[in-house]
Amino acid sequence: MKIAKNTVVTVNYKLSDAQNNLIEDGSQPMVYLHGGYENTLPKIEEELDGKEVGYSSTIQIEPDDAFGDYDPALVKVEPRNRLPEPLEVGMQFEGMPDSTDGDDEAMIFTVTDIADDKVVLDGNHPLAGMALRFELSVIDVRAATEEEIQHEHVHGAHGHHHGDDEGDAGDEFRSHPVH
Repeated sequence: MKIAKNTVVTVNYKLSDAQNNLIEDGSQPMVYLHGGYENTLPKIEEELDGKEVGYSSTIQIEPDDAFGDYDPALVKVEPRNRLPEPLEVGMQFEGMPDSTDGDDEAMIFTVTDIADDKVVLDGNHPLAGMALRFELSVIDVRAATEEEIQHEHVHGAHGHHHGDDEGDAGDEFRSHPVH
């Protein structure tokens, strides 16, 4: 079966930066609903469209087509007493960006530095500003179920589970918002 709109695609992958430094080894395959449902990066869908099981490729995706350029305006310093304890680098919090238009949506900020009474929070995606190299290998393609098409994502193994409160491991490189 060829990869086309409303097919479920299972892909083994490795993710590296443009200098081939490994970012993620893809220990779990990526499984997504193909067809513009924002379940993976559009350039990955473009590369795999029309391909079949056994297809392998390495593609490089520039920041504009991945997680955008790094925006220094999304870095802010907050008083430590505004955040819960214990506090450590790598923790994430939902917050509002500093802007004047008031139309902003809440976003995820990551603690990147802690000094005495100040905390540095970064609202950029961890891969923002990076060109990404994906080694892709298609291992399965199947027709999506009506329910998957209606919900616009994969159900079952490596997919979304309704009523399951645990996050799906390996979802951090998909283009849907972080929960």
